[in-house]
Amino acid sequence: MNTSKVWYVTGASQGLGLTLVKKLLANGYRVAATSRNAQVLKEAVGLIDTGRFLPLSADLNNPDCIDESIRQTIDAFGQIDVVVNNAGYGMAGTVEEIAEQDIRKIFDVNVLATINVTRRILPVMRLQRFGYIINIGSVAGFVGAPGWAAYAATKAAVAAFSEVLALDVKEFGIRVTVVEPSGFRTGFLTQNSLAYTESRIDGYQAVKDTQARYLAGNGKQPGDPERAAEILMQLAESEQAPLHLYLGKDAYNRASEKLKVMTQEIEDWKELTISADFKTQL
Repeated sequence: MNTSKVWYVTGASQGLGLTLVKKLLANGYRVAATSRNAQVLKEAVGLIDTGRFLPLSADLNNPDCIDESIRQTIDAFGQIDVVVNNAGYGMAGTVEEIAEQDIRKIFDVNVLATINVTRRILPVMRLQRFGYIINIGSVAGFVGAPGWAAYAATKAAVAAFSEVLALDVKEFGIRVTVVEPSGFRTGFLTQNSLAYTESRIDGYQAVKDTQARYLAGNGKQPGDPERAAEILMQLAESEQAPLHLYLGKDAYNRASEKLKVMTQEIEDWKELTISADFKTQL
């Protein structure tokens, strides 16, 4: 294992990001990690080792802040091998009851921050002629659940962004993976992490039932964040990496079932689909 690699991890003060940073440091990697508050991050990690750990305060929607964090990382470690765009949060509620400003905010954090970090890190990786970008999506971006429309939209955007990005940067020796987990025991459903708007409209029963089930499952999710962190490390050391990686049995089952349904639907409507083209003249 090449533990001289440098990782740059966003959203690292809690959840999967924090677990990953701790695991990386325990295995000898060098890590630059961002949070809105570097002191909180430093205390959460519990390790003061300026030779291997660089905690950074960064507003990921401010390009100047991102540039400064990248500059500090290069100054400290000389390179950036792996980027993990992990910063993000969940949002539950019906589309008509969530405030527009809240929908804009989650897109800023879940989507635009990922794009901003990637845009600013690419010049470094292009010059290196190597690099690995891991974007943290969600199975919800492919198979959404009632009441999670805004969140699912952000993660679908991350997946689509990752797919095209991979095509764009392949010639530079840069790889891309979008990791799409199901439920992991990370605090994702806690009050500090989840933006939850309770529905007060009559009806929307599927939404209310699904949200109640999800909230009741907090702390009981089957996904192990320690194992997820180990898998990310394994991916970074592998010569081959998938474009999409679903994590968790539930993610696998949901994605597999949707693929079957989609394939059948495409075939069922094939004639209507292809009839939209100009008719060829014989």
